[in-house]
Order: sequence, then structure tokens, then C-alpha cells
Amino acid sequence: MENKETRFDPKELFTAIAMLEKERGVSAEYLFSQITKAIEIAAGKNYGSEKVTFKIDKDKQIFEAYIQKQVMDDVFDNNLEISLEKAREINPSVEIGDYVSVKMDTMALGRIGVNAARNVIKQGINEGEKGQLMLEFKNKIGELVTATVENVNPHNGSIAVKIGKSTAYLNINEQVKGETFKEGDLIKVYISDVQKKEKGNTPKIIISRTHPEFVKRMFETEVPEIYDGTVEIKSVSREAGSRTKIAVYSKDKQVDAIGACIGTRGTRVSAIVEELNGEKIDIIEYDENPKKFIASALAPASVVKVQVASDGTKVCRVTVPDSQLSLAIGNKGQNVRLAARLTGWKIDIRPESGFFGEEDDGKFIDELLPPKKDTDAYLDNADNEDVTEVAESTADEEATKITENTDNEEVTDVTENTDSEEATEVTENTEDNEEIFAEDELSESEE
Repeated sequence: MENKETRFDPKELFTAIAMLEKERGVSAEYLFSQITKAIEIAAGKNYGSEKVTFKIDKDKQIFEAYIQKQVMDDVFDNNLEISLEKAREINPSVEIGDYVSVKMDTMALGRIGVNAARNVIKQGINEGEKGQLMLEFKNKIGELVTATVENVNPHNGSIAVKIGKSTAYLNINEQVKGETFKEGDLIKVYISDVQKKEKGNTPKIIISRTHPEFVKRMFETEVPEIYDGTVEIKSVSREAGSRTKIAVYSKDKQVDAIGACIGTRGTRVSAIVEELNGEKIDIIEYDENPKKFIASALAPASVVKVQVASDGTKVCRVTVPDSQLSLAIGNKGQNVRLAARLTGWKIDIRPESGFFGEEDDGKFIDELLPPKKDTDAYLDNADNEDVTEVAESTADEEATKITENTDNEEVTDVTENTDSEEATEVTENTEDNEEIFAEDELSESEE
């Protein structure tokens, strides 16, 4: 009975490892490598020698174990020594004092082999799964995947989701404000990173629904022209749960980039808005001319003129009609802030009438910008009100909030106060800072 309990059967081990690879996704190569090391160490300690070699023949499904023994005239320890006569049966050229590799009976490894293999398999399952997890999700960084909600933590608001066979956690700061989920819901998440934890811990999968790339991937999913490269997404700026601006462009003049993103009767953008829980989306046409691009980025506000700094810095001054000032700035500066992120330019907005008590120094050209593309036309026949803010105005709501301050540096100088209520929170301009701006202005010919 004792022999049966300690019997080391290679075929049983091969079968067990094959099942683990199939069911748990643990690499057989990894397990064999770890088992080999473990048995060599365990057998070496048992036989009092560090010169034990364990080999695996996966094709024949057999193990072979060898121990280094020293050739001696008189043998006192059979585990470590061998007679010259027996040694020459293995290698005829050996002499006294040499070492030979003597094949061991793997069955004789008994409890050593069984225990070593058992421990390695347990550890190998854990480490192998972690390694597979790292490899799987490293290749998915930057992708949008569908996850199943397992549970919602009532204390910290984090959501446990299942992605394939793995579990990840959507932290509260990566969730869009106002979203609610329940067990069993299918949601889309963006994999932003995979962090390898300390030994013994499962790698951490960082997922998000607030990342700007989340919206970009949603458009790639919903718009075939983006997926196949006909339409290109140039940049995205987002304040999750509130508003997103996305700049699109097509080299093919026959393709309407904005229209492709909106879809017939707004179906494409509506699907994205629904996934984003009603978040407003401004779809902007990218232009290599920075003046045109900046003017478009401030949609839904109209722009009179854009002037860029003459010193080459990415700073510009935008003039808008007085009636459009609140719309251009946006609620708490949101519109100009998002436009600055989208374009990469620092934007200073001023009303067309100038500041109270300020006289025109004659450095501004009165020529108007060409009218920006009217994206309202795409929505005229849309029944779904969720086709959001491609060209819609929220001026009435936002006009009352211009005086609120914003900490974002990209809302450039909009939050400076003047003594006049007519110019609240618009940039305080001086003659000195005006001198750095170029007088060149966007004209019809620039189109």
C-alpha cells in the first residue's frame, strides 16, 4: 500500500498538465519547466547531492532522472559513489575520481517526485494564470471591450466586471457621473493599462469609461469609414458625463467626415450618446489651417476672427459677436476649455465690441471669417433628440454662469475680472500683450 501511495507515475502527471492547459489556460511548457527544477532540488536534497538532472520527453511522455556519482575503488555511499566496474558499463573511458551520470529509477523518486510535482502544479497554476493574464491584457491595452457586471460595491461604488475569464474593477473615479449599473448588465470599458503587482498578487487591470480614448473607440466601432481609414479622428477632448469634442478629417473630398460620424438621421452618433448616458458631443471638422480649426472648435458659437501670436507660440485671440460671448466661453468655461485641448492652442476670447472703455488700436482686421460648416443640416430630419450638440446651442443656460471661475489653464485668461459687468470674466487685455499678435487674418482666399 505504501508503494502505491508514493508511486510516481509520469503518465498521470502528463494527463493532469494537459487538462490544466486546456481548462485553465496554463502553459504546459511553464509547468514542465517548474516541475523539472523542483524535482531536481528535492531529489538532490534527499540524495545529498546537488548534481541531480531531471529531463522530460513530452513526445514519449516519460521522465528521466540522472544523478552524478563519483567513481571510487571502495564504495561507501551508493547514493553518491559508484564502482569502477559499474561506471565503465556506462562510460568505458572513466577513471577513478571521475564522475558519471547514472540513470535513476523515476519510480524510486516516490514521495519526492509526487510532492514536488503537486506543489509546483499548485504554484504553477497561480503563476501561470497571472502570466497569461498579463500577456492577454497587455495586448488589449487601448482597446474597447464588453464586460459583464458581477457586483457593485455599496461602500466605495466600485464595480466588479468579468472580461472573458478575468475579473477587473471599475473604480468610481473611472465611471461617468450619473451612471448606474446592476448585476448582469453588459457594459463597454476601455482598457487603459495593466499593472504587474508584487509576487503572489494578481495583475491589476485598469479599466475606464471616462478616458477620452473611450469615445474615440466608440466612434471606430459605430462608423465604418473611421474603421477602414477613410475618415480619421485627429483629436478628442472630453469632460466625461458632460461634453466631448472630436475633430475628424477625410483626405477623400467626396467623403463628408462629419456626416459619416453622425449617420443617417443621426443613428450613429445617437448610439454613442446612448452608451455615454446622454453626454453631449460636438463633431468638428479638422483643418490644417489653425485659424479655421480653432474657429470650428468653438462651435456652436460663431467666430468673427482669429489672430495668432506673431512670436510663433501657440497662442491666439478669438473675437466673437457680443451675443455669442457666453456661448463661446461655455458653462464655467467648458466650451473654450475643450476647444483649447482639442486644438492644442491657448485661446483668448474677446467680444466684438471690445472691452468697456477700451479703444480700438487699429491692429485688428475687420474681415470676417468664412462661415463655418453648418452641421445642423444633418440633424434637421432626425427624430432622436439624443443626437447631441453637433450644432445645438445651450446659450440660455450658460449665459448666467460666465462669471464662475475655472481652474483649467487652457481656458486662457477668460476668468480675469474687469470692473464692468458687461465684460465679466473675459480676458483683461492690455496694449502690451496685444503687440505679440499678428495682424494676418483668415480670409476667403485661405479656403
